Amino acid sequence: MDLQTTTYLFVGASFALYIGIAIWARAGSTSEFYAAGGNVHPLANGMATAADWMSAASFISMAGLISNMGYGGGLFLMGWTGGYVLLAMLLAPYLRKFGKFTVPQFIGDRFYSKTASTVAVACLLTASLTYIIGQMTGVGVAFSRFLGVTNEMGIYIGMAIVFAYAVFGGMKGITYTQVAQYCVLIAAYLVPAIFISLHLTGNPIPQLGLGSNLVGQDVSLLSKLDQVVTELGFGKYTTSVPANSTLNMFVYTMSLMIGTAGLPHVIMRFFTVPTVKDARTSAGWALIFIALLYTTAPAVAAMAKMNLIGTVNAGALTNADAFAPESALVYEDRPAWMKRWETTGLLKFEDKNGDGRIQYYNDKSKDEAFNAKAEAAGWKGSELNVNADIIVLANPEIALLPDWVIALVAAGGLAAALSTAAGLLMAISSAVSHDLIKNVFNPGISDKNELLSGKISMAVAIVIAGYLGLNPPGFAAGTVALAFGIAASSLFPAIMMGIFSKKMNKEGAIAGMLAGLFITLFYVFAHKGLFFIKGTDFVDMIGGPNSFFGITPEAFGAIGALVNFAVAFAVDKVTAPPPDHIQHMVESVRVPRGSTVVTGAH
Repeated sequence: MDLQTTTYLFVGASFALYIGIAIWARAGSTSEFYAAGGNVHPLANGMATAADWMSAASFISMAGLISNMGYGGGLFLMGWTGGYVLLAMLLAPYLRKFGKFTVPQFIGDRFYSKTASTVAVACLLTASLTYIIGQMTGVGVAFSRFLGVTNEMGIYIGMAIVFAYAVFGGMKGITYTQVAQYCVLIAAYLVPAIFISLHLTGNPIPQLGLGSNLVGQDVSLLSKLDQVVTELGFGKYTTSVPANSTLNMFVYTMSLMIGTAGLPHVIMRFFTVPTVKDARTSAGWALIFIALLYTTAPAVAAMAKMNLIGTVNAGALTNADAFAPESALVYEDRPAWMKRWETTGLLKFEDKNGDGRIQYYNDKSKDEAFNAKAEAAGWKGSELNVNADIIVLANPEIALLPDWVIALVAAGGLAAALSTAAGLLMAISSAVSHDLIKNVFNPGISDKNELLSGKISMAVAIVIAGYLGLNPPGFAAGTVALAFGIAASSLFPAIMMGIFSKKMNKEGAIAGMLAGLFITLFYVFAHKGLFFIKGTDFVDMIGGPNSFFGITPEAFGAIGALVNFAVAFAVDKVTAPPPDHIQHMVESVRVPRGSTVVTGAH
């Protein structure tokens, strides 16, 4: 059986499983549609939370980013895992104690204002729609490579699959589908990692293999990788900080951390368990399930880097002369995996010096001695461009693993993208149908009609998500990080103040959310050149790219959060305090004992 047929079988079987689960677990009430009936077992919810949280960015992109950036890529590991711990410890139990379906509903009731709820919906939609661009793009990449269809057709197929199990199943169908998707994606991540670790280091545990010696050599994998990358003009893999600045790395990490804690589609998962204790338990299970992938990612990144360099520049890997012409791979002799990925446009070769060989090195190195050697060897610039998004998906092919492993990775990548897309669509649907239609525009709507409006909202959201995936806006670069920044600057401070500051009033919360959202979007759009005044790019008026202490737009969410807090507390000081019953409600929410729902009533 050839690779294409094997891939069709694995992906097709996984899709049949998802749709079968959705038919079995279809939602019959608003409670099942929004919160899976509130009776999901903590273990199952932990698994579903892990799948919901680990998006295409985690499965497909993170190891690739670490592989390209080395030590500096650790900011994604620290930010996302730290943010989940923050969510599990500081937010999840208290929100479950409140007993509502959605984040905007919590904000609306806590700040006794439909306006606050509506602003929260706007923030949620902005973050979720931005985030979903990355998921649909990931779906298109995986489909185009593994199923031999166009990127556009891949997105259409992904939309159809999500529609089949999300619209009819609601949160109930999504929950149990995500349990299956977690099993698929974690197997797809661990199996090739174990194979490759065993091959390179003799250790079947990738986390330990990362620090082990290479097979037949008295040198560790990381030490060898440091030697190899520096020989090709890159910074040391284990110590290099991103080019922007250490400050930007810190702020970027903080933005990802508090953005993770403010993501509405993840927070919603904790409304699906019966009690506050179950919310804590499911958070613990989710952390274990997440750790399986996140502790493996650095090993996958390093081993993929080693295998890639070994493929295109054997001289650097074998201690031969990396600059010798015969060290570089002849383009016409490139392996089959390179040919397959070239068709996607995510791997590109340009023969700059006309020698027919692939020179892969850092042509922007500041090391004059290295540049002199490269020039003497006749190198005219790095000729291989490898998109970070292909590292995980291509890793089994680079390592020449069996076809069934490659097919499993394809199914895993699609599972990661689809699971998070479904969670985001659920958050968008509930915000529109429950927080806008029911709570603002039509409070008397029946459960049946609310359920119908939820399904219609979900269908419309899928169409919009597909459109954005097919036609990403001009600022779509780094959309996942940008989505975290939007959540960090708008929703996270409001949730934190809603739980831990009984004196915070509605005026402060509303002003803070708007200020945080506005300043973050302003900074992002300005840096993307989307504002123009008198024919001059507006970015010039704030000092050029990264003018605010070298902070990149994707990292600015943490600064936006500080603005949110500052504006909220400033407005709170000059306006009336919240009513006494709201303050009593906040006190009761902060003591998460039992599962009694607090209502804020006198």
